[in-house]
Amino acid sequence: MKTVTERFLTYVKHNTTSDYNSYTFPSTRTQLHFADYLAKECREIGLLDVSVDQNGYVTATLPATVEKAPVIGFIAHMDTSPDAKGENIMPNIVEQYDGGNIPLNNVSISPDEFPVLQNYIGDTLITSDGTTLLGADDKAGIAEILAAMDYLKNHPEIPHGKIRIAFTPDEEIGHGVDHFNVESFGADFAYTVDGGELGELQYENFNAARAVIHIKGRNVHPGTAKNVMVNAALLGTEIVTLLPEKEIPSKTEGYEGFFHLCSFEGTVSSANLTYIIRDFDSSAFEHRKNMLQMIVDRKKNQYPNAISLDIHDEYYNMFSCISKHTSIIDLAKQAMEASAVIPITRPIRGGTDGARLSYMSLPCPNLFTGGHNFHGPYEFIPVSSMNKAVKTIVKIAELGRTLDFKKKM
Repeated sequence: MKTVTERFLTYVKHNTTSDYNSYTFPSTRTQLHFADYLAKECREIGLLDVSVDQNGYVTATLPATVEKAPVIGFIAHMDTSPDAKGENIMPNIVEQYDGGNIPLNNVSISPDEFPVLQNYIGDTLITSDGTTLLGADDKAGIAEILAAMDYLKNHPEIPHGKIRIAFTPDEEIGHGVDHFNVESFGADFAYTVDGGELGELQYENFNAARAVIHIKGRNVHPGTAKNVMVNAALLGTEIVTLLPEKEIPSKTEGYEGFFHLCSFEGTVSSANLTYIIRDFDSSAFEHRKNMLQMIVDRKKNQYPNAISLDIHDEYYNMFSCISKHTSIIDLAKQAMEASAVIPITRPIRGGTDGARLSYMSLPCPNLFTGGHNFHGPYEFIPVSSMNKAVKTIVKIAELGRTLDFKKKM
């Protein structure tokens, strides 16, 4: 049996960065190559019904050892965030972490900036080399699911129902389940293994929208520009300043929503602003979208034919679906406690494939992977947390066999 650490260190070396600007699915061919690799891993474990479909979804089955048990799914995503470099990842292993700074190339991971490090003194930590992200989001989830399946396959004395697993592409760019076939997957309920620190159990997430503002300027010689020039970049900054300055990611927490300016590219002639809009409350979510529309409309009145807004919803808060199935939350808590993990229930200030799957008739809360500081060079994951994630998945499979689950959508 491969350990979860061995699997993880292998998986992160596969470049699977997704691409917002791609028109293909998956957005990058490297994800298809990784899908084929994972299918091979599934077959080596001895899983059945292993397949990679034309969209890059990897699915497989661990057969039941008991009858009349619900079918449980475990899901993780293959892609890594395009927010940071995901090519040529060189994992760095810190044995028996001593509580001090972890020096890397270009950066260091410091307990002054990340106090949570103090929780892992004496543990083995895995980081990147400081020039890339690490990829624990969500290669750790994949490694933990496959390590758990391998353990169950090699311990047939542990009773469990049928287990279905799936690995999805393009989660990081909001398209992870665009073509996912819930019916053929065949699970009664599932868990994404895509959370952060040890013990996280999440069944609330942001309502999410993406907005792109296009601005067309009028560029003339600045010496004769009076009442003629329209500076697209300056017009973009006017729009930015009209949004609430404290409702941004760096100044919000918990259940507070925000507007996040992801990119601003501008010259006198043209500018493009990309925002993501987030809120847990559905009415507040609609208010935020309406606010941005009103600001753009006001500027359109000042500058006719210069501005357009493209806005679309990406996913919604899964709580309205999960709240009908509290038994699967209780199951996860019981499994964590049986694995010496203290459950931490907190909202996801983001989204997972599970949010959309829950609206596609597959209730799907989110479990921890153990990682911290995703999407950048400060990312790290303790090996002990990965091991406990594996134990938790095994326990969910074991305890879930007795769950009297009836789907209510």
